[in-house]
Amino acid sequence: MTPDAATPGLLEAAGRFSVEPPVEPMLAKPIAGLPDSAEGLAFQPKWDGFRVLIYRRGEDVVIQGRMRAADAAATGKWDLTYLFPEMVDRIRTLSADDVVLDGELVVIRDGRLAFDALQGRLRPRNEEGGWKIAQLAADFPTSFVAFDALGLAGHDLRSTPFEERRAALEIALADAAPPVFLTPQTSDLAVAARWFAELPGAGLDGLIARPTAGVYAPGKRALFKIKPSHTVDVVCAGWRPFAKPGPDGQEVVGSVLLGLYDDAGVLQMIGAMSAFSMAVRAELAEQLAELAAEEDHPWFQGQGRVPDMPSRWSSGKTRAWHALRPELVAEVSYDQVESGRLRHVAGFMRWRPDKDPRECTMDGLAVPEPLDIQRVLTAGV
Repeated sequence: MTPDAATPGLLEAAGRFSVEPPVEPMLAKPIAGLPDSAEGLAFQPKWDGFRVLIYRRGEDVVIQGRMRAADAAATGKWDLTYLFPEMVDRIRTLSADDVVLDGELVVIRDGRLAFDALQGRLRPRNEEGGWKIAQLAADFPTSFVAFDALGLAGHDLRSTPFEERRAALEIALADAAPPVFLTPQTSDLAVAARWFAELPGAGLDGLIARPTAGVYAPGKRALFKIKPSHTVDVVCAGWRPFAKPGPDGQEVVGSVLLGLYDDAGVLQMIGAMSAFSMAVRAELAEQLAELAAEEDHPWFQGQGRVPDMPSRWSSGKTRAWHALRPELVAEVSYDQVESGRLRHVAGFMRWRPDKDPRECTMDGLAVPEPLDIQRVLTAGV
């Protein structure tokens, strides 16, 4: 496909870009496992980065963050161009000088996605960050992985099928060089299954399945995400209060802090579980009050990884938490492990009163075989 041979009915943009920002990104809904057939689907790695739409016409570049359309219109906070000056410079080098791209900003370190470093790029929150923005851009430069095109050469592509948008995307990025990448794609179910098994080793968290005949549907869950799922027995070693009080004004549980014992017998914090109803939050607060710990809690002794450890991003701020005697065990579900921690919040499955807390060890985590991210970016997986 070439821009001049675009599908009839495409609208020529009359404004600043082929498609005017802000546009609410198209979303994905979870499905359990790979489908039985790949017919009508294209599979791509699921990039766990920072979702952005990038608008470019000539030297004019805008980087839009993910927001609901109504919020974007009301707040005007969708324009995050100032945060990523190094990416603005790279986008200006593309030969496609009139394009709108959908993709993810990521930070790559030591052959893997470095999500913690990427989160740090979102601070400071405004342009007054000045030197700090420049320093972060130098220390933790972003890469951009494009997986869809909304506009090209004055044409709005949102009403065209994805297979045609993919062709336009390939045209737009034909001469792209690192740190700008075109995401790999396959319609071979066996290849998709291999990717699903191997990609966590590079810090990715599954696959996205895109209907090849689907149009770009802003804000709609018109795609499918397929993520790995594992379970592990963990020690409930603390909890954080929920942002809102309970029905009687009391503190209720926002999240439960989880720990596992390492080979030296030290309890290491690995993450948290949450997503409780308000009724369950109140019940948990009463239940966990019976396990309230004193100063002899291992995390008060500075042993291992503990809540609110200082980092380059914390600025000295801490969040209140309540320590629990490490006696309660729960089975939780999780999708991925990064540096001995759960990448995302875990889901509660059941209590394990039959399990000795000391049996909850780090070797219970599913750690994938390492995979160099460059193999993924060059479709070498």
